[in-house]
Amino acid sequence: MKHANGASTERFIYPLTFDPVFRTTRGGRNLAIKLGRTIPDGIVAESWDIAAHTHGSSVVNTGPLAGKTLPEVQALLGEALLGDRNDQALAAGKFPLLIKILDANRWLSVQVHPDDAYGLAHEDEPGKTEMWVVLHADPGAELIYGFAPGMTRAHYAEVIGTDASVDSLHRVPVKPGDVIFVPSGTVHALGPGIIVAEIQQNSDSTYRIWDWGRPRPLHLEKSLDVLNFSQVQPGPATPTVLLDEEGLRIEQLVRCPYFETERITLPAGHHYYGLCDGSTFEIWAVVQGKAALDSNAASLTLQAVQWVLLPAELGEYQISAEEDAVLLRVVTPENEG
Repeated sequence: MKHANGASTERFIYPLTFDPVFRTTRGGRNLAIKLGRTIPDGIVAESWDIAAHTHGSSVVNTGPLAGKTLPEVQALLGEALLGDRNDQALAAGKFPLLIKILDANRWLSVQVHPDDAYGLAHEDEPGKTEMWVVLHADPGAELIYGFAPGMTRAHYAEVIGTDASVDSLHRVPVKPGDVIFVPSGTVHALGPGIIVAEIQQNSDSTYRIWDWGRPRPLHLEKSLDVLNFSQVQPGPATPTVLLDEEGLRIEQLVRCPYFETERITLPAGHHYYGLCDGSTFEIWAVVQGKAALDSNAASLTLQAVQWVLLPAELGEYQISAEEDAVLLRVVTPENEG
């Protein structure tokens, strides 16, 4: 395998782990307290764990690529990293996904994201479809997700940007393990006491509808342009069981044009065998327990909550549960170029 200038890239094809990018606005210490993660002193609201955006890029922390940002790795490896399903991302020079962990220790802003057409026209970047896997939720925790019945664009235009912005929104109680799919156009907000893993398009386009009286800019006209008023009382996603035998359980959580996410429950001593065949990269996370990942290139151990990026041309790999483990596997869907 070679990159554009003809040099061999084989030694750079190995499981990639990163130092995250931390965001400090409106968070707390729960990523350390509840998840046991190492974070900087002070308030930490977001950990961008696999990121290649102008607002923050994570840095490889092991192996021959240590010290390089994810955009630099993509420039070096190209299709060997992304896979042949991702030719649009290769042409754009932009990694297609962004992986975060969010700590909501109070209500986050009520917001909405544009779709690709609107985002490219108004923000010079794609839209933002995302999903959440709830990692922690205090008793009684809830989030805002879609509208309550009866809301219309005309009525919402009268109240948007005021306290009444939240009166006709749908609130959903959540617990650890719940999955929330947030396509572009969905009004949403995370509530206090919730920590989520967020898998999303690589975009930072967010329109704030209401920020609970905090003095930050709102984006009311753009929000009205993109809000989907047919999102009425949506609920958590219902996983589809793909395999359930001998303790190994594989569930499809979300499949959309941008990502496909599975949850794998792997009892201690059990194994998962995979293959990165050149079609797509894979992103894995251990969200509970501890697991070892072995490939011909390298081996590493992951504990909750840690992520690893497997290049598309990695080849065969094996994941072994050292303790009872719950993992996430994220790929780009087959029908996407």
